[in-house]
Parts: sequence; C-alpha cells; structure tokens
Amino acid sequence: MLRVIGKRLALLVPTLFGLSLLLFFWVRSLPGGPATALLGERATPERIAEVNAAYGFDRPIVEQYVTYMGRLLSGDFGVSIETGRPVLEEFALRFPATIELAIVALIFAIGVGIPLGYIAAKYYGKAADHVSVVVSLIGITIPVFFLAFILKWVFAVQLGWFPPDGRQDSRIDATHVTGFWVLDGILTGEFDAAWDAFMHLILPGLALGTIPLAIIVRITRASVLEVSGADYVRTARAKGVMERTIRDRFVLRNALLPVVTTIGLQVGLLISGAVLTETVFAFSGIGRFLSQAIFSRDFPVLQGFILFIAIIYALINLIVDLSYSLIDPRVRVQ
Repeated sequence: MLRVIGKRLALLVPTLFGLSLLLFFWVRSLPGGPATALLGERATPERIAEVNAAYGFDRPIVEQYVTYMGRLLSGDFGVSIETGRPVLEEFALRFPATIELAIVALIFAIGVGIPLGYIAAKYYGKAADHVSVVVSLIGITIPVFFLAFILKWVFAVQLGWFPPDGRQDSRIDATHVTGFWVLDGILTGEFDAAWDAFMHLILPGLALGTIPLAIIVRITRASVLEVSGADYVRTARAKGVMERTIRDRFVLRNALLPVVTTIGLQVGLLISGAVLTETVFAFSGIGRFLSQAIFSRDFPVLQGFILFIAIIYALINLIVDLSYSLIDPRVRVQ
C-alpha cells in the first residue's frame, strides 16, 4: 500500500506542473488585466504601466513563468494583488469555511442519496422507484445558483427559518480558534455561536449537495439492481438467509464500490461547485474569494487556489482507491 501511495504522489508532480503551465497562460489570456481591474476609473496608460512594472507583468511571459515556478518550488504562492496578503494565508483563512460547507452538503447527499437509491432498487418499477428517478433528474437539471436563489428566497426571506447569508450573525461575539466556526463554538462552550454557524450552513449545504445527491441516487440504484440479480444473492435467498443479512452483507457491501468512487469524485466537485453557492449566500469561503479574484484578475490567487484544489482532489481520489480493500476484501490494491 505504501508503494501505491508513493507512486500516486510521484504522479502528482507532473500533473501539477502541467496544470501550473496551463493556469499561468490561461489567466494571462483573460481580457483586461490586474492593473485595469485594480485602478478602475484611474486606469490611465501611465498608471497601468506603473502597476505592471511593479508586479513584473511587463516582462516576457516565459521569464514570468520561470520566476513564478521558482517561487512556487520554494513554497511561495505569491501575494494577492487585491488584498496584499500571501495567497497561502488567504487560502488557510477561507478553506475551513468551504470544508464546513462541503461536509454538510456531503452528509446531506450521502444520508439521503444512498437510502433513496436502495429503496428505488428494492421497489424497482413501482411508485418509489419512479419518484426517486424524478427527484434525481430534477436535482441534476436544476442549476446550483438557481436552486440557491430559490432556497434563499423561500426559506430565508419569506419564511425566515434560516439566515439569508454569511457564516454567522455579526452580533455574536464568538471566539474563533480553528477556523471551523461550528467546531469552535463547541470547543469554547459558546453553543449559541455554534448553533448559529450551523444554521448558516443549512441552505447553502442543501443547494450544494443537490447534484451529488441526484448522482448518488442513480449510481446506488443501478449498483443495487445489478448486485441483487447476482447468483450468490439468489442462492442466499433460496437457502433462507434473513433478508436483513442479505441486504447488509451481500447487497449493500458489494454495491458500495461504484458508490464510493462516485462520492470521492463528488467531494472534489463540491469544492469547485462552492464558487456559485458561496457567491449567492455571501459565504466567505474559497469559492467566493475565487470568484472575486476572477473579476479582479488577481493572477496569484487564481493560480494558487486552483492548484490547492487540484492537490486536494488528487488526495481524495487516492483515499477512495485505498478504501476499496476495506469495503470489499476481494479487492486488493496492486
């Protein structure tokens, strides 16, 4: 297993190098530039030239890339043009918020998706199956930002059940230790702050988790249907094995492999999909900051944040691959 981990981590190096190359030239192909976005109405040719010279954007692009890679290899991801703080610091400041949001979305997607997919397979061709298929199709087809606006309008503005935006009520004087505000409230005994932070996660978590939920329902349904028709399941039923034992030991465990793969892929997509959700709910995570960086042409933030997300995505897929042998002993990592 250690050999597999070493190989995967070694493959991560050329992957990140290729991604850094594409990112570097992509962000510089965007219309406008950081100087124009930074200066706004004061963007005279002379002022633009001064800003470009200060950040090194007036040098040949190949020279800029070599300088960027040199700093990157030394652990320097650059400084945000918009805020003036290191990119690594900005990422560390906002990453816990996005992780909290992704966890809530994933719990919702898994907690509802797997049971709903199993029920759809168990009652194949009946009303429960048709309802689950319709729900999954709706979840996939509705854009995240549109669903986010609907949830916000209905449950926050009209009904007032949940807060409309932000991570926490600004009137709460909470102590932040880890950056995970729900956890911070529990650790410090400020349970009102923890509950308020949790309530701020509900609506964006539901919006973000809808597409993964729909996909997990479809994959679980198809996988359970396939396993339920296997010879060993029919044999177990013929021998009079209890239905609960068949469900837990024969059907669900063998049907989980494609589901786990799907969940692993969705975790990475949750982080990237947080851009729209965090923007709608004014949620101060990496997604919202990344969307702001696109408009302000903040090259260091765009390059650094996307590289961080790529690393997280690769590590999650590695964990998913290694978990196969734990779910099904017949699977051994080669």
